[in-house]
Amino acid sequence: MEQSQTIRIKTISEFHQLRGLSKPDHPLISIVDYASIKRAADTSEVNWIFDFYQISVKRGIEGTMKYGQQEYAFNFNEGVMFFIAPNQVFKIQVGNHATTERSGWMLLIHPDFFWNTSLAKNIKRYEFFDYSVNEALFLSNKEEKTLNGIIENIRQEYHSNIDQFSKQIIVSHIEALLNYSERFYHRQFIVREKANHQILERLEDLLTSYFDNEELLSKGLPTVQHIAETLNVSPKYLSGLLKVLTGQSTQQHIHDKLIEKAKEKLSTTHLSVSEIAYELGFEHSQSFSKLFKTKTKLSPLEFRQSFS
Repeated sequence: MEQSQTIRIKTISEFHQLRGLSKPDHPLISIVDYASIKRAADTSEVNWIFDFYQISVKRGIEGTMKYGQQEYAFNFNEGVMFFIAPNQVFKIQVGNHATTERSGWMLLIHPDFFWNTSLAKNIKRYEFFDYSVNEALFLSNKEEKTLNGIIENIRQEYHSNIDQFSKQIIVSHIEALLNYSERFYHRQFIVREKANHQILERLEDLLTSYFDNEELLSKGLPTVQHIAETLNVSPKYLSGLLKVLTGQSTQQHIHDKLIEKAKEKLSTTHLSVSEIAYELGFEHSQSFSKLFKTKTKLSPLEFRQSFS
């Protein structure tokens, strides 16, 4: 099987040239009208890596997109928002039969643009840059209008005469765009109740099965990465979803299931604390005892004695 070619786009100017666009007004930031992008016949057959951020809202597109080893189909007639960080590998294959006219925008930002600004470090806190394409942000008309207004402000600022205030004003607008996106994702976690509660149910079933399985002895405690991959979501998306719906991280859910199983063994068997720790995937019983006391305010022995 022939391996796909991987192409790295290092600059925004290079992206403009590749897509048949005029030279960008600023080398480190650009807003592109999605409908104006030209695609070469063979560009869907390659993997892409950008050295810059891409934030986009797109309408009227259908096709497939691949992050890493997972491929997803999409057909978006409503506004859908994507976030791609530098050095992410992705592949897009857009179909030829979109049901509506393509529209939307792309905001391209090179990391150097954030030099000596608040976003230089803060942009890493926006976890949706690590979400997969099947975890895109679905926008209401009102939300899309809000984001379009911010994009227009950025466009006007960098098309104006650049002065000493321009960069900070643009960064402030980008921060507003990211903060609104974070708010809208919070709304999506709650509103898309059926899909998200199915993930919660699958998580509960997965953890129950894992802790009931003798493989726990050989595999050790389940990792967040393993749980997310099994549920077919990214670790950051799963964590964000759980924090909104339950107030706890994925790791906390794993620990809660662990303590639940430990309590069962302490109260219904005569196994020693060391034996229970071993059966629950701990190399050292001290680590188990410390976690148990942190979670319950009692040592394992104190908990067992409460049943005698």
